[in-house]
Amino acid sequence: MRSYDISALAEPFTPSGPCDGFWLIEDYAALGDGRSVALVAPDGSVDWWCVPNLDSPPLFERMMHRAGGFFQLRPVESFTVRRHYHPDSNVMESVVTTASGKARITESLNSSLAGRLPWTEFGRRVEGIRGHVKFALRLRLGTRGGRVSPWIQPNPNGAIFHIGSVLALLRRSDDVRILHEVDQSVEAEFTVKEGSHTLVAIQAADDEPLGIPLLTEIDERIETSDHAWREWAADVRYEGPYQSVVRRSALALKLLLYSSSGAIAAAATSSLPERIGGCKNWDYRYAWIRDAAYVTAAFLRIGAMPEAKAAFAWLMHRLNQHGPLVMYALSGEPVNDQVMLEEIEGYRHSTPVVIGNRASLQHQHGIYGDIFETASLFVSDGNILDQKSAKLLADLADRCADRWHEKDAGIWELTDRQHYTMSKISCWQALNRACALAERGHIAKDCLPRWQREAQRIVEWINENCWSETRQAYTFYPGTDKLDASLALAVPFGFDGKARMLSTLQAIRSELGRGPFLYRYSGMAEEEGAFLACTCWMVEGLTLLGHRKEAEKLFEDFLGALPKNCGIIAEMIDPATGQYLGNTPQGLSHLGIIQAACALAGRFQQTFNK
Repeated sequence: MRSYDISALAEPFTPSGPCDGFWLIEDYAALGDGRSVALVAPDGSVDWWCVPNLDSPPLFERMMHRAGGFFQLRPVESFTVRRHYHPDSNVMESVVTTASGKARITESLNSSLAGRLPWTEFGRRVEGIRGHVKFALRLRLGTRGGRVSPWIQPNPNGAIFHIGSVLALLRRSDDVRILHEVDQSVEAEFTVKEGSHTLVAIQAADDEPLGIPLLTEIDERIETSDHAWREWAADVRYEGPYQSVVRRSALALKLLLYSSSGAIAAAATSSLPERIGGCKNWDYRYAWIRDAAYVTAAFLRIGAMPEAKAAFAWLMHRLNQHGPLVMYALSGEPVNDQVMLEEIEGYRHSTPVVIGNRASLQHQHGIYGDIFETASLFVSDGNILDQKSAKLLADLADRCADRWHEKDAGIWELTDRQHYTMSKISCWQALNRACALAERGHIAKDCLPRWQREAQRIVEWINENCWSETRQAYTFYPGTDKLDASLALAVPFGFDGKARMLSTLQAIRSELGRGPFLYRYSGMAEEEGAFLACTCWMVEGLTLLGHRKEAEKLFEDFLGALPKNCGIIAEMIDPATGQYLGNTPQGLSHLGIIQAACALAGRFQQTFNK
């Protein structure tokens, strides 16, 4: 078995960027503080940062709009750069080399020993290693999606930038010389020599007073943040194969956990396209029930109990407050319908750029299976349900028993409502887990016999209507020959027997596979990239069906074909070019890697194995 480290660059490289002015998605590194995530390009430009929260309007949006805001720190001369995260940390280090010298940039979205700061703080420390390196600093404030016009207000405590309701302050060492400062932008320069160091930072707050700490405190918090990340990673309990990949994916998932509530965002960005120039551009900065369930399971399997508990408790609170919606805002409120931002040109001219998500209005049967799988894994790990959550789960099981025979939007959130096979399997999964919870005394047994009968009826309906003798596979929905890669999830769910599921997986790989990658369902090769999580689901399914060598080869081919970057993985990939597509970092992709590796390591946790 080969060793993989997707988070290391083999050689320094010269940043140039694609000819159309946009960096490739895989070129970005991600920094986070438990509330927001910033994406940093190899040329030292922060091109995406929503302040103060992941789902706030962006302060910097050049990733989507070349005329948008950014915060760049780069050598004046031509340079090469080698970037990597500190070990077991989300603090980034970049070593730049010019003809005149070498310097190190260490950058972090800072936290404190007590956790998240009461403001957002982006710290960048530049240290001279050899010779001297002259740096240019460029700050251009964004318009929050074309909705505000930034302006500057001189103040005895510093020049304050107003971006709508956001206050921002550029902090800098004394050696940073301002060349130009107007309402929307700042240009400055400084030089570091061997043994010297300079600090620049941005502090921001939304519609509240902004505390101004000493520069030395911001500098120290870079180390504090690095220590906090390493302390967290030290509790990740995984010693099996692909350890470095699992730990980096765990750290990426931690970036997406909104510490204020325990919600888990699907991704950190909005509107990165599933095909360059296409219109499948969605806002993923919200918390899906599906993602919360899968990430909770992944955290449980690597021993991250506080995060798993926080995510599960958040889910229970939202279900009690608003009912079983497809997704929620990170604050816990329902998500608004999709709104297009017509002023924004879009990543590599891919429109529309949107906020909100139209799937918030859908019904998906998969939420039932996701909720009950999460509850089952939670109690299987030795934890306890409270009475309110237990009653809620029993009520949801009744609702699932009533509604499973209806059409829905399916796991892929389609506008064409059908009797999707995977949706029916998810309903079976929900009732199967509800029965197990009731039998073990975690929820009331009143309706146990009914749930058992409905679960059996679902199995009979699926086998009668969704199995194709011609394809020797379960199809996307009754009456079609189309296939659905998400059916690989039916294996860890425990559905059906080995023979039919293995035959289904073989058919999926044959039709939807492109090398080690898989498209979501039939016909998608012309519309979007391959969905990275699907390969991981296939690896998990093959492993659990006893085909471990085949699964291991697929996983190694998959990891070997991913772009070699800092370890941040997007939603999709173009199999022809090897370039990422879709929003990033993508929770489903990273947790898929964790689940696949755990399955190969024999760490798959069957529900109620205790």
